[in-house]
Amino acid sequence: MTDTLPTMSSEKPRSTLKLVIWVSLLLILTALLVGLGTWQVKRLSWKLDLIARVDARVHAPPVAAPGPAEWSAIDAAGYEYKHVQVTGTFLNDKETQVYAATELGPGYWVLTPMRRDDGTIVVVNRGFVPTDKRNPATRAAGELGGETTVTGLLRINEPKGTLLRSNVPAEERWYSRDVTAIAEARGLEKVAPYFIDADDTKNPGDLPVGGLTQITFHNSHLVYAITWYGLALMTLGMAGYLVHFERKRAKG
Repeated sequence: MTDTLPTMSSEKPRSTLKLVIWVSLLLILTALLVGLGTWQVKRLSWKLDLIARVDARVHAPPVAAPGPAEWSAIDAAGYEYKHVQVTGTFLNDKETQVYAATELGPGYWVLTPMRRDDGTIVVVNRGFVPTDKRNPATRAAGELGGETTVTGLLRINEPKGTLLRSNVPAEERWYSRDVTAIAEARGLEKVAPYFIDADDTKNPGDLPVGGLTQITFHNSHLVYAITWYGLALMTLGMAGYLVHFERKRAKG
């Protein structure tokens, strides 16, 4: 006696209830995938609008850096990368070096507090110096004295550190530009809750090197939207095929 395996065509059709359950699950999954695709389309629109707004800010004429009256309202959406200008006196003895990896290689950002006429302080990222120039004594020509005007881009505070490394103020190990922690470590008061990336205006001795702000936005929303919509079409096709196959098998 020879055993034979049943073929799909010889199997009994699924019950109507089972078919409805399977098709319903596939349709629910389709709806979820369409929802995810639509959400990504909305995110794409938001990202493109953000890029356009930031581009407009960067290339707009510089305006005065926000004073204390605006500090409480400062956020990334409304102020990040705004083209600003500030005038004051650098407090060179309170400089902070923050580790940086740039197109010029590894080194440090030089963050120097600037005191304005009203007594408030704005931390300025004057630019990049290589590791062998970390000590201010090795670049004394760039330590500007007297009243100075700096033009650059407003940046939002970077608290605590990076994903992999935390700031250790007590050991002078800084991995992010955390102006709040820097102000505390340097005993500064009335400090703006942002910092300014200085533009590429050359400093005496050519250090620090400004104008290295990287303005990039990760934008894969279109790819994600296409992926979710593609998966939605697949699950919808599966539901249609299941109904067609069961009908065909029922006629069988």
